[in-house]
Amino acid sequence: MQLKPLLRKFGPQPHIAETPHLSLIPRTSSPGMSVKVDLSKTNYYIVASVEMGNTTTKCILTATDLSSGKTYLLNKTVRMTRDVRAPRPGETVFGKTLDGGKLTRESVRDMVKETLLESHKAAGLDIEMDLNFVVRSTGVVAGFDSPDDVGQFILALADGCLIAKVPPKNMAPAMSKENIQKRCREFSFLDKVFFDGAVASVLPPMGSTGVEIVANEMEGELATAGIKEAAKWTGVDFRNPVCSIDFGTTLKGRVTNDILPYSKTIGSFCGLAGAIPDAIVRGSDLVDKTHGNVLDITSKIKPGLLTEMLKDNVIEEYAKWAHELVQIEVVPDGRKWYGSVPVNPAAAKNNKVSLIGCEVGENGKDLPRLNEVGAEVCKKHGVKTMLATLDMVSAMIAQRLIKTALDEKLITSKTTIGITGRAGITGHKPNLIIEKIGELGIYDKPEDHIIFCDDGLARGAAVMARCMNSFGTPKNPLGGVSGGKCIMAQRMKLQNKK
Repeated sequence: MQLKPLLRKFGPQPHIAETPHLSLIPRTSSPGMSVKVDLSKTNYYIVASVEMGNTTTKCILTATDLSSGKTYLLNKTVRMTRDVRAPRPGETVFGKTLDGGKLTRESVRDMVKETLLESHKAAGLDIEMDLNFVVRSTGVVAGFDSPDDVGQFILALADGCLIAKVPPKNMAPAMSKENIQKRCREFSFLDKVFFDGAVASVLPPMGSTGVEIVANEMEGELATAGIKEAAKWTGVDFRNPVCSIDFGTTLKGRVTNDILPYSKTIGSFCGLAGAIPDAIVRGSDLVDKTHGNVLDITSKIKPGLLTEMLKDNVIEEYAKWAHELVQIEVVPDGRKWYGSVPVNPAAAKNNKVSLIGCEVGENGKDLPRLNEVGAEVCKKHGVKTMLATLDMVSAMIAQRLIKTALDEKLITSKTTIGITGRAGITGHKPNLIIEKIGELGIYDKPEDHIIFCDDGLARGAAVMARCMNSFGTPKNPLGGVSGGKCIMAQRMKLQNKK
C-alpha cells in the first residue's frame, strides 16, 4: 500500500473557500410558512450572476454585507445548457456550444429568463424590488468568429434579464452617488472615486486598438475578482501579484503584476479545461456520447481514497496517456481560435500579454481521441478509477499551465495562485494540484500560496457590481498589493490627474 495518496488526504491541507449560505427567509414554527426579511433595514447588496456556459447555465444570487465586504450565497440555480430549446423558424443561429448545440438570440433569452425567475423564486426574492444588480457573462464561445462577437451574446443575455423584469438601471453603474439606493448610499465612495474599468484593482488586457485578446476575457476578469473575495474567508492575502485559473468547460484566467494603484494583466489563459475530462468520460458507457459530461457521473459516484491508494500507479499511467494528446503552450501567432476559443495573438503581443492556451489537436479536433482513455480505464478498472484519473489529469494541466507561465517569467515566489471551476476544485484535485505545483519548486510551502474556491465567477460578479458603484471596504481592501494598504488615495490622485 502506497503512502503518497495518504499524504494527499492527510498532509498539508489546501485552503478551500466555500461561500457561506445566508437565508433571507427565516422559517417560523409552522411548516410551509415563512416571514420575509425587510431588506431596506439591512446592509446587504443583492447581486445576480447570470452565466451561460458550454455545460451549465446558472443564476447565482449573492448578498454582500457592505460594511464588511464579505459575500454570502442566497441561491444557486443550475440548468444544463444542452437543454436550451431548439431554434424556431425565423430565428437566426449566431453561435453554438462546444458540443455543437445551436443557439439563437431568442433561445438564449428564454433560457436566461427562466433561470432568473426560478432562482429568485427559490430565494423568496422579488426581482424588481430586491435585486440591486445583475452581471452577465458567457463561456459559450465555440461558434464565434472573433472575440468581439461575444458582445452579441451579452446582448442576448440582457434580453433575458429585461423580460424577467430586471430594471435596466440594475445592469449599469450608477452615474453619481445620488443614483444609488438610499439604504446603500452611505457605503459608496462614488463621490471620491469613479469606476474606470479596473475590477479589484486589475486593468483588463486590451490590444492597442481596443480589441479583446480572448473571447471569454470577461469570465477571466470575474474569476480573478471572485477569488480575491473568496480569499477573505481563508486568511490568505490574495492581492496582486496573482495568478487565477478557472477550470470551467473552457479555460480562462490571468496573471497580474504588482504595479500600483492598478496592476496590469501580463498573462491570460484560454482554450480547453473541463472539456478534457468530459471527453474522457464520453468513452465510457455511463454518459451520452455527444452531450455527456463529468457532472452526469459525479452527482452519484465519488472516486474515494481507497481507490487512489490501490490504483495510484494505474491512475498516473492513464493520466499520462491523456496528456500525450494535450498541448499547453503560448498561443502561436496567426491563430484565430485556440481550443474553440476565438483569440487574437497579435493584440496580446501588442499589449505585452503572454497568451497561454490548452488544446487537444488543432482547435479541439482531437477531443474524441480522449474517449479511448475513458473506455479502457472504465472497462478494466471501473468508474471510480476513471474519476480518480480525471483528478490527476486536471492536476497535470494545472502544473503545465503554471510551468509555462513560469518559463514566460510571469510568476515569481511572490505570486499567489487561485483556482476555481468544476475541473479544478472537485474530488481530490486541490490536494493533487498542490502536490504537482509543489514539484516546480516555486514555493517552500505551496499550500500557503494556493487557494481554491467555488463559484469564482459568481463571486466576481458581486465584486464587479461593487466596483462599478464604488462600494469599498478600506479597512479590508480587495485591491492593491499583498500586504499593502487601501489604494483609494492613489486612485483619487490618478483620477484627478486625468
